Amino acid sequence: MENFETLLAGSAREHGHLCPGQVIGVRMALLGLELVGLTNPKGTQQIKKLIVYVEIDRCATDAISYVTGVKLGRRSLKFKDYGIMAATFVNLSTRKAFRIVSRESSREAAKAFAPHGENLHTRQLEAYKIMPLSQLFEVQEVSVDIHAADMPGPSAFKISCDKCGIVLRDQKEVRQQGRILCHACAGTAYYTEKKKIFL
Repeated sequence: MENFETLLAGSAREHGHLCPGQVIGVRMALLGLELVGLTNPKGTQQIKKLIVYVEIDRCATDAISYVTGVKLGRRSLKFKDYGIMAATFVNLSTRKAFRIVSRESSREAAKAFAPHGENLHTRQLEAYKIMPLSQLFEVQEVSVDIHAADMPGPSAFKISCDKCGIVLRDQKEVRQQGRILCHACAGTAYYTEKKKIFL
C-alpha cells in the first residue's frame, strides 16, 4: 500500500482538486482497510474481497474509491444516499465489517490543529492530515447482510419487464399486481419519458 501523501496526491489528481473531503476520504479508506485486514485491495489476491458502502455523493467518496479500488462497475462500491459522510468496509472473506463516520466536531477542532490557516478550508485541509483518528472519526463494528443479487461478478439474476420487454438484472425489478416491471413502466423512474429518438 502506498503512503498517505502519495495516495492523497493521486486521489486529488483523479478527483480534480485537493480538498478537505479528499483528506477525510483517504484517511477513512486507510482506516477501513486496516480494520477489515486488507493491505492491498487493488492487488489480484484481494481485489474481490472488499465491498464498500458509501453514504454520500461528495468528495470523500472519490477518495475512498481511489484508495481501495472499489468501483460501481465492479459492483464493489455501493451507494446508499443517506447524506452522511460515512462508509462501511466489508471483507467478503471474513465478513468483518466496520462503519466509519466523519465527526462533525472535527470541523471546529481543525482550528486547534491548524490555527494559522488563512481560511476555514485551508485549516481543515491541513488539520485533517494530522488530527488523531479518534477526533476525526467514529467507528462501529457492524454486520452487513449482502444479498446474492448485490454481489460482485456476473449477473446471476435476469428477467424481462412484462410491459416493455427490457431486461432487468440483479433483482432490481418492481413487482406490481403480479407483474414484473422496470421502474419506468412501474412509474417509479427518476426520469419522465418525452419521446423516442430513432437513430
